[in-house]
Amino acid sequence: MTIEVSQLTDYLDDLLKARQIRDFCPNGLQVSGKGTIKRIMTGVTASQALVDQAVAANVDALLVHHGYFWKNESPAIVGMKKRRIKALLDADINLIAYHLPLDAHPELGNNAQLAKLMNWTIDGTADPNDPGSVLMLGRVEQPCSSDALADALAERLNRSLTCYVPCQQPINRIAWCTGGGQGFIDQAAALGVDGFITGEVSEQTVHSAREQGIAFFAAGHHATERYGAKALGEHLAHQFNLDVDFVDIDNPA
Repeated sequence: MTIEVSQLTDYLDDLLKARQIRDFCPNGLQVSGKGTIKRIMTGVTASQALVDQAVAANVDALLVHHGYFWKNESPAIVGMKKRRIKALLDADINLIAYHLPLDAHPELGNNAQLAKLMNWTIDGTADPNDPGSVLMLGRVEQPCSSDALADALAERLNRSLTCYVPCQQPINRIAWCTGGGQGFIDQAAALGVDGFITGEVSEQTVHSAREQGIAFFAAGHHATERYGAKALGEHLAHQFNLDVDFVDIDNPA
């Protein structure tokens, strides 16, 4: 089956509530290609490596979490940006990207998919009235030590943690935000959680965790955000009978 580009992006905009969520980049169609779509490649970031794989696979669209045209970046299409966009245009491949909407979706989003991977119970978000709330709250499968949770994250994500700050109390209630969510640590601590999980760490994050007595886990920006794009692609394959493949371009960050 094929689908018109506009029909697909309208569906995704509605599914992910993209028009209701303020973001740092345009969500939806970023680079226009073929008018109809049958084959889609999904991935985390529209890097040159992923673009090259999309070209080689002769897909009609590349669907990612991290696209182009970020707020405060230079609008000039030169260098690396020019090479990526030229490759897409030459191959007539659509680039479709959803950033915060793909973090926040309650079933297909990165946060929800990380919870599914880890068998965490989702209790909601820090702001239930905001469809773009990306700080998720919940509980681990069984109360455990912070060391045990660190080991479980490393095992299921198949990578070593970037940073781990242990705590004395057992871990039960947790908050998490995939990717670069370390700035939410104080809000998470104020909500009374035992541990906070995200992808990245900043210098001040460690002090915040230690001084507020909560465990902190930085499990990798890429590693924690592999699952939203994959789940979204699988959803589209089922919904519209499209050929969809997820390609993981590894990134240790």
